[in-house]
Amino acid sequence: QVQLVESGGGLVQPGGSLRLSCVASGSIHSINAMGWYRQVPGKQRELVATITSSGGANYADSVKGRFAISRDNAKNMVYLQMNSLKPEDTAVYHCNAELSVRGWDPYQNYWGQGTQVTVSS
Repeated sequence: QVQLVESGGGLVQPGGSLRLSCVASGSIHSINAMGWYRQVPGKQRELVATITSSGGANYADSVKGRFAISRDNAKNMVYLQMNSLKPEDTAVYHCNAELSVRGWDPYQNYWGQGTQVTVSS
């Protein structure tokens, strides 16, 4: 069984910072891309940032210059450093990993349960 567990969410004032972490555990052979997505009630889940196994990052336009994604391949972890937070960043943030369990099976997407980030004064 593969599990993705996020941590680090919370309440922060506008302009503040938070750092999200996600660890993938269980029977994992290899992980390709990892990423963060966010969702607010009544809206579709949207991409925040992704990172390849070699460290290539991609960001949504709305977070470029404010957020930074990184990963630790040895620990199967991905991080999201969020700076200059705005009220519109309020959402549930979900971790995603594209991984192979046995090595010969195709890569599949796995999701965490999410962590709430609220930006409010």
